[in-house]
Amino acid sequence: MPYQWSNTSPDGPRTLTLWPHQSLPPKGMAAFVLATFTMITLPLFGLLGTKLLWALLPFLLMAVFGIWYALTRSYKDRRILETLTLTTERTRLDRINPRAPDQHWECNTYWVKVSLHPTDGPVPNYITLTGNGRDVEIGAFLSEEERITLYGELSANLRAPF
Repeated sequence: MPYQWSNTSPDGPRTLTLWPHQSLPPKGMAAFVLATFTMITLPLFGLLGTKLLWALLPFLLMAVFGIWYALTRSYKDRRILETLTLTTERTRLDRINPRAPDQHWECNTYWVKVSLHPTDGPVPNYITLTGNGRDVEIGAFLSEEERITLYGELSANLRAPF
């Protein structure tokens, strides 16, 4: 699961950290780009010494660069980090966005309500926290099954005594 609960002490705050799943590690990305470059250049060996090689080479290199750029952009977009801190008095949600200002939400823990929206959201089984006059999303980047599990854990942790 791309999230983790932590509790530093029995009576201390409970912290939930969420991050997007990253299926391709950086070494895998490098290997993929290298393998793509190798497969694209193999047919060019038959064109060595011809003008056609120089006509095709820029387009093939642009294709490899496009793959590299898309994967790099994907890595930057996945630098989302959400941290939910639960204490007896306050509940705080901090979201670090990759290309936007960070977002923060805080409410009295007693008034926080967790809601699961099976169909009424941008993704199936959308989870929101309600309190302090606002609805905030949590874990929208998780898979559908992970959001269902997270909803149960959030509900249990908000009801559990500190």
